[in-house]
Amino acid sequence: MTISTPSKRSTASDTVTTRREASRRGLLSSRITRLLFFWNLVGFAILAGGALLLAEMRAQLIRAKAESLSTQGELIASALADTATKGEPEPSLVERNAREVLRRLMVPEATRVRLFLPSGELVADTDLLSDRVIQAPLPPLRPNAKPREPDKKTLLDRLGAFTVLPWKPDYTLKQEVERAAGGETLSGQRRGDQNQRVVSVSIPIQHVQAVVAVLTLESGDVEDILQAERRAMIPFIAGAAIVSLLSSALLALLIARPLRTLSEAADRLRLGHATKLEAPEHVLRRKDEIGDLALAIEQMTGALLERIDANERFAADVSHEIKNPLTSIRSAVETVQRVQDPEARAKLLAIIASDVGRVDRLITDISRASRIEAETARGAPAPVDIGRMLAEIVDTYRATRREGEVDVAFRGPAPAQSVVIGQEGPLGQVFRNLIDNAKSFSPEEGDVTVYVAEESRRDGRWLRAYVDDAGPGVPSENLETIFARFYTQRPKGAAFGGNSGLGLSIVRQIIEQHKGRVWAENIPGPAPGTVAGARFIVELPAIGNNP
Repeated sequence: MTISTPSKRSTASDTVTTRREASRRGLLSSRITRLLFFWNLVGFAILAGGALLLAEMRAQLIRAKAESLSTQGELIASALADTATKGEPEPSLVERNAREVLRRLMVPEATRVRLFLPSGELVADTDLLSDRVIQAPLPPLRPNAKPREPDKKTLLDRLGAFTVLPWKPDYTLKQEVERAAGGETLSGQRRGDQNQRVVSVSIPIQHVQAVVAVLTLESGDVEDILQAERRAMIPFIAGAAIVSLLSSALLALLIARPLRTLSEAADRLRLGHATKLEAPEHVLRRKDEIGDLALAIEQMTGALLERIDANERFAADVSHEIKNPLTSIRSAVETVQRVQDPEARAKLLAIIASDVGRVDRLITDISRASRIEAETARGAPAPVDIGRMLAEIVDTYRATRREGEVDVAFRGPAPAQSVVIGQEGPLGQVFRNLIDNAKSFSPEEGDVTVYVAEESRRDGRWLRAYVDDAGPGVPSENLETIFARFYTQRPKGAAFGGNSGLGLSIVRQIIEQHKGRVWAENIPGPAPGTVAGARFIVELPAIGNNP
């Protein structure tokens, strides 16, 4: 029996199978998936965090500004109600006193205070009362000097001035004054005189339950502060962009580039510049789906090439096997035309008939071998109970047995869990071929024994099916060659050409496709050095074992 040592590629294939089994347990068990999720979520978190921070800061700024203006407005309204109102003959505003109160106020530069009558007429404006003028230094006068260009804004300034989120004013100044004149205190956002965003608070000034004026406070520095906040947002956006670029580069390096390498290798194979697809070692060493794909493609092309080579060898063997009987037929036909002796002609015709039958058996067996190979390659594996299958096959042989033929017996019981993953049809063909082979070597009134045993090893649990005969055994030098295609070694007295030599070859082919082994050995006889028969052993991985 020959024991093959697993190659590096087969060991790598086992590793890939293990990784694939692990990757089916969950989405995040994939290394590439985890990397993609991580980097994309990091970029999104940076951008989303910055956006949420900006929105929260803007809302807090407007809210704080409105509260500050409301506090100032209540104090100013209280002062105006005490010093700038009168009640005879009816409640009214003393405009001169009101202007004096507003003129003495220490109003911040960015805050504007205005006083309106309920009719909407402007009474006082702190910008006018304080003669507030926007000042800017003038350039020195120089002869033939070019006009000074305005300062160019930096990129950060331009980005900061860009309004990302549009806003909608709550009301106009006229609406604000009209509603406050009705006794309602308002606060919100509206557009100022320069169409800029301002936070405004309007408070009604009352005397003897009557509204005599409306005090309006507005702050116009909100837009500047928001622009500064937008400029502060730029590093977050830049960080998200950098992470996105890194993520894209990572995708290109980890996925696009190896796939392009595999595509180029496939093109070289397709164009005939290479005889086998060989992926680069750095791709095969990867411990993710790309490495699995590279190894799978390489193994697939290797298997296809092996299949093509096997078909070429099979075609050569078929040609050789068919050519022998055809040569014999042609020679006999040429001879029978020249022979006049009836007895000699009868012998030649018998040879022709025998060779025709031999060709027919060869073609039938070749067709059956091709059909079994196609069925094995296309069929879907399923659980198969080997013990039950062998018992049913033996019962069929016993039911069709004629008197004087070899008896086939099943020695049980089979293991309780004698189930393998495979295809029932091809596996049944395996054991029928082995039993037919054992019957052909057994003497008349002999017997063939079939039984199943279990073996547990370090590499898992295996099932062994045994087919024993009582024939002359197999020469030790032929224990391996009997599984070769078209090899026949029949006992003395057997008809020549009665077997095609494909039966055991088909057995080995099917068992290897089921990741198992088959071999032959001789059964020791009662006396030293004697042989009691041949034994064929089929070993298959039990269910749950993945060799």
